[in-house]
Amino acid sequence: MSAALLATRALEARYDDFQALFGVDLETREGEVVAIIGANGAGKSTLLKTIAGLLPAPREAVRFAGEPIGGLRAGEIARRGIALVPEGRRLFASLSVEENLRMGRQSGRRGTWDLKAVFELFPALLEKRAAPATSLSGGQQQMVAIGRALMANPRLLMCDEISLGLAPIVVKGIYDALPKIAASGLTAIIVEQDVGLACHVSHRLYCLQEGRVVLSGPSDGFSREEISRAYFGAATEAGR
Repeated sequence: MSAALLATRALEARYDDFQALFGVDLETREGEVVAIIGANGAGKSTLLKTIAGLLPAPREAVRFAGEPIGGLRAGEIARRGIALVPEGRRLFASLSVEENLRMGRQSGRRGTWDLKAVFELFPALLEKRAAPATSLSGGQQQMVAIGRALMANPRLLMCDEISLGLAPIVVKGIYDALPKIAASGLTAIIVEQDVGLACHVSHRLYCLQEGRVVLSGPSDGFSREEISRAYFGAATEAGR
């Protein structure tokens, strides 16, 4: 078994006086796709934001490639090789598709992901490269957001609710690209509301409930009933 690329240990996170995460332990290994599931307000987005440096964390509570990164600035974490596709896409309305994609290069990391590679992954973006990014359909905007993150040439790609608000056929098209992304050597963490889809595309999953891990293990190792109990609050033990 390969060593963990990313690991959190007893990770906690707060929004002022509100505590959102409680002692979260999570691991992702090189080349793995890990899914994070849970109801609204379970702490999924908070977990990704904390790993990405958008929320403070104790330095030793988050380790990446063997080094402690908790509490580092978001820009420094990006330069080390972690890219976040945020919920809601967060594209620059004043910039074209190509300009939004090029923003991903600000991390300064080199690698195989460039404009040509992104357009090969998402051919629909090529003919729209000069259009304002926010003039595209929701699915195409999500492709831009993923492409922008890939342009940073990360080692770890984190995707927050990339299927939210999209038609099932559009979601399928986006997730069909995930094996190609993983084949390039990336490790991925996906936050996904669709439990069936999350299990299908991932190697392992974590279920959060009120900021705590209540279920974790191989994605094909749980029954629908076990996942449902954890998701909706009937689980009594974390892990498996």
